[in-house]
Amino acid sequence: MSGSVIGLPPVLNFGSEEIKAKVVPDVLSGRKLICLAISEAFAGSDVTGLRTSAVKTEDGKYWIINGTKKWITNGTFAHYFTVGCKTEDGFTVILVERGEGLETKAIKTSYSSAAGTSFVTFDNVKVPVENTLGPEGSGIFVMLSNFNHERWVMCCSSARSQRLIVEECLLWVNQRKAFGKPLHSQAVIRSKLAAMIARVESVQNWLENITHQMNNMAAKLAGPIGLLKMHATRSAQETATDAVQIFGGRGITKTGMGQYIEHVRVLDNPCDAVH
Repeated sequence: MSGSVIGLPPVLNFGSEEIKAKVVPDVLSGRKLICLAISEAFAGSDVTGLRTSAVKTEDGKYWIINGTKKWITNGTFAHYFTVGCKTEDGFTVILVERGEGLETKAIKTSYSSAAGTSFVTFDNVKVPVENTLGPEGSGIFVMLSNFNHERWVMCCSSARSQRLIVEECLLWVNQRKAFGKPLHSQAVIRSKLAAMIARVESVQNWLENITHQMNNMAAKLAGPIGLLKMHATRSAQETATDAVQIFGGRGITKTGMGQYIEHVRVLDNPCDAVH
């Protein structure tokens, strides 16, 4: 789902009515999947440094795309690819349907094989110019319009992950006994729990505030959302660390109670940045 969440908005916001009618119903119903293909081996956040190229045919009716993309979430399973390309006018975003010349290879990651992270190769892939998303050469604005919602989704995931950890900790400190008393009788444990709850509630409150602004106010929110993303992921790392101290050995297992900590450490740590 995460790949579709970031891959579909450019189609919704910049695709033609014909493209939207073809793609959106299938993706929203789950019949087909879509991904965002921007990052490459030598360029990520610096989208202007991308090397994948799109050149028009002589009759101007098609794009011919060549290049590679790397670390593409959902790419392994995707039917559609929202691709950032270098064109004559600059940087352009094009919707590519899986077909001849397009190949994907799964990349093993430390977080989840269900993410479908992949290496994508475009070898003379022919795409109708009608699949262009937004004006030619204005792809940077198409991508930037997508970033706020990408970060917002990460914040939602982080907030929920932290709450799951806190819930498990509260259950454990009531179940576990140490020195003949419940674990929560120890002041140091109560102090850790208080800090964990304070962090998760601060993230939740800030997230709801930002969400309200996104829906009801014409505010420029790139900065606030970036700061929330940084705060949420750093809070998650601190909460995971405290949870390991409360769980003991159970906190470093990949299953059981430890699975929630594993999820936060692997997914939130790479996201610990304002951008």
